[in-house]
Amino acid sequence: MQRYNILWADDEIDLLKPHILFLKDRGYDVTPVNSGADAIEQIAEQSFDIVFLDENMPGLTGLETLSEIKAARPTVPVIMITKSEEEHIMEEAIGSKIADYLIKPVNPNQILLSVKKVLDNKRLVSERTNTGYQRDFRQLGMQLGDRLSPQEWADVYKKLVYWELEIDETEGKSMADVFNMQKDEANTYFSKFIMENYEEWVNKEVDDAPLMSHELFQKRVFPLLKETGDTPVYFVLIDNLRYDQWKILEPIIAEMFTVDTEEMYYSILPTTTAYARNAIFSGMMPGEIQKKYPNLWVTDDDDEGKNLNEAEFLEIMFQKANQKQKFSYNKVTNLQAGKDLLSKMSNLHNNHKLNVIVYNFVDMLSHARTDMAMIRELAGDESAYRSLTRSWFLHSPLYEMLQQIADKKGKLIITTDHGTIRVKRPFKIVGDRNTNTNLRYKHGKNLGFTEKDVYVVRKPERIFLPRENVSTAYVFTLGDYFFAYPNNYNYYVNYYKDTFQHGGISLEEIIIPFVTLSSKGA
Repeated sequence: MQRYNILWADDEIDLLKPHILFLKDRGYDVTPVNSGADAIEQIAEQSFDIVFLDENMPGLTGLETLSEIKAARPTVPVIMITKSEEEHIMEEAIGSKIADYLIKPVNPNQILLSVKKVLDNKRLVSERTNTGYQRDFRQLGMQLGDRLSPQEWADVYKKLVYWELEIDETEGKSMADVFNMQKDEANTYFSKFIMENYEEWVNKEVDDAPLMSHELFQKRVFPLLKETGDTPVYFVLIDNLRYDQWKILEPIIAEMFTVDTEEMYYSILPTTTAYARNAIFSGMMPGEIQKKYPNLWVTDDDDEGKNLNEAEFLEIMFQKANQKQKFSYNKVTNLQAGKDLLSKMSNLHNNHKLNVIVYNFVDMLSHARTDMAMIRELAGDESAYRSLTRSWFLHSPLYEMLQQIADKKGKLIITTDHGTIRVKRPFKIVGDRNTNTNLRYKHGKNLGFTEKDVYVVRKPERIFLPRENVSTAYVFTLGDYFFAYPNNYNYYVNYYKDTFQHGGISLEEIIIPFVTLSSKGA
């Protein structure tokens, strides 16, 4: 076990010998000094793992000494110990980034607890996390073999994300490989679950079907508009936002908003912007859109953007639902568009009951990670991908928009259209020149593939997908597979392996967050 060096500065240091002996007996080396000046001298001569600092000393005060210590060794943790309970001293010490604050008289166990909290925190948290996951591992494994409902699958996924984020914070991440194996197993079971039940859900043949993309406005947004009276509602859709990414952003957003509800809903297939997001804003499945509004439906074969008609779909849906409220539709696809929208927030707040904001950054990030070597380096794994999402958000116009919404006491919805998965295993498929380019699903009339480990839909109309011709079939990848063509196979595999893709069937792509929040100032 590592021995830690402690510097303890107190003008009554002789009275603290029992505390010092107590720490030495438990493996800590303690250097005692009786003034701030001596503490600064010791800090200059050697390194310490932690400093105990009395606030009320003759000569240099504790706060003055703290300032000198931080200037010389900015990373060394300092624990302030004082008889004073004056609030301004506490605030100044905390503002100087102390590690802990203790009020005299202190007993040895208080000192030991504070030391462990500062020095052994990561080790203790890691041990506790690993023990907790090992305990849950067996229970989760048994659950995967059960016949789960859509809600129970959502709960399983939330539990997996919880442990993924906890393990990510541990030293060495020793349980990461075990966890990844369990998540892969969960995706195998979940894929079977989707294949067995998806057609019944979209045809409303069962009572326990999950909330899905095309039902979001009718079942959640319109009722909320009614409940909130005159309060403006902001529907913020961050494209491609997975549940784990939401959990990374949640602590930042929770400084401004209270989370009222956190619900998981199911994206329709394919889990892509063209299908899932059009379903959200039209309230219809893709096959229905193509039949009723062929002029607004853009096929995969078309060169134009797949989501250029969302405002029109919203207008149609509002009319069909007899919703009279004024709404705005706003799409942000680059930094300048974000800044432009930020400058219009007051106007949106004052003139519309519902303000829809589609923010495309996370989708662009996943595509950039595929295409740009530098982004691959920055987002080399799941943890780095989440970290990059957090960093972007903190420096984005979206963060400033949410601050303004909170200040204006608006009601907020944060959601997405689908998630994304890091693909690892290639799956060979042959298609003609008209086959779509997405790596997680294919549709066409002359697809060649083995039917194992894919979801094949030969009658697209049964799941309300457009049929381009009489022999069109859809094929969806499962888990972390991605499609690769036999010709140029090695190029495809090397280029796309470990990239983040969407369109297929996985927990990450299908089970996604729908969160309602209230301003803390409301």
